[in-house]
Amino acid sequence: MLRRNSIQVFEHSFLAIGESGFEKRHFEALSKLNALHNYQYFDLKHNGVVFKQFVGVIQVDGLTIEILPKVDRYESETSANKTKWQKVLIEMLKVTKRLKIQQIGHANVSRQSIHLLDIYFEWFLSEVQLLIHQGLIKQYYKQTGNVKALKGKLEFASHINKNLVHKESFCTTHEVYDKDHLIHQILGQALDIIEHLSKGSYLYSRCKTVQLDFPEVKTINANENTFSKISKSRKTAPYETAISIARLIILNYAPNISSGSEKMLALLFDMNSLWEEYVLIKLKQAAQKRNNGIEVYGQDSKAFWNGVTIRPDIVLKKNGEVVLIIDTKWKNIDQSKPSTHDLRQMYVYNEYWTGKRSLLLYPSNENSLESFYGFEKITKNEHHQCGLGKISVLNSFGQLDDFIGSKIVDIIKD
Repeated sequence: MLRRNSIQVFEHSFLAIGESGFEKRHFEALSKLNALHNYQYFDLKHNGVVFKQFVGVIQVDGLTIEILPKVDRYESETSANKTKWQKVLIEMLKVTKRLKIQQIGHANVSRQSIHLLDIYFEWFLSEVQLLIHQGLIKQYYKQTGNVKALKGKLEFASHINKNLVHKESFCTTHEVYDKDHLIHQILGQALDIIEHLSKGSYLYSRCKTVQLDFPEVKTINANENTFSKISKSRKTAPYETAISIARLIILNYAPNISSGSEKMLALLFDMNSLWEEYVLIKLKQAAQKRNNGIEVYGQDSKAFWNGVTIRPDIVLKKNGEVVLIIDTKWKNIDQSKPSTHDLRQMYVYNEYWTGKRSLLLYPSNENSLESFYGFEKITKNEHHQCGLGKISVLNSFGQLDDFIGSKIVDIIKD
């Protein structure tokens, strides 16, 4: 059961102003977020928002909006269906290891709030508590300030300016060895964001408890460049998961967006990319499990025209030869045929990779693999083929792995 001020919607659905607590101030905040990201997340109407293919969660001004994937556009928007599709999204995030989300299953999702933000927040708090229990590390860093004893490098100009009268002090830059260093400052910033965004939920008191156990550190405003300054070592290895989640939280947090008063956090994933990566990983797992000599590749690009490259989503090879080309499409075509554009795309892939077979792979409510049909050519050369596959993302994921592995193996044997 979702807590108050939480909304679950599906991708490509419409959310009207005034519906389920979605007010004009939330609409205006989302419009600012959309402009900040080149209008890719939503289509804005005069009375609401039409979501695109991005799924995930947004929290703005006390309202949490969870955007879920859905294959069947006619499926009813009941609580049971929303719970079902939330599990699908979480499973895809686990499999694709988006920021090492393989631990997400251990988060407590049985309480009053079960949206994705709470799952991420609870996971982060657990990681920080584990670090505190293991013992937080100290690091050397440089500090400039007035001290009673001369140590380090004397900052002469500042020293004259500040200590001309009080000659008992020295303005120096010196090394300090304690817990107030960059890594802890980043974790501290993420804790502050969680404290602000979790008010009214069970996570708020837990966050305050973690903050009490966490050392007092300097307040910073981390950005992308801040994370590039973190040096990796054997001592910092236990921090990698916590830093990854902190990076996700901090870089997607937009306080006072466009000089407004909204506090916003948006964790959104493109379903096209997520579906492609998910199928690629499942295929690699299936090939490795069966050990049949099939190698699975992603991002296999080739030059096409005047510096333009093309790449299919997935290429399967055996003994160095291409045996199947797969392109994933996150859209429902249960009642129709592939678009002409998609078929042209597969024809070009077959030509450039000298493959005999290609496969368009779509999500569906059931598993199926239709016959391969040849592309008609005006020459007498042997024509290559394209097939149509559908995968039920609602099946148990063990069955899905078997389906992908066995079907692909059968295709290659033919």
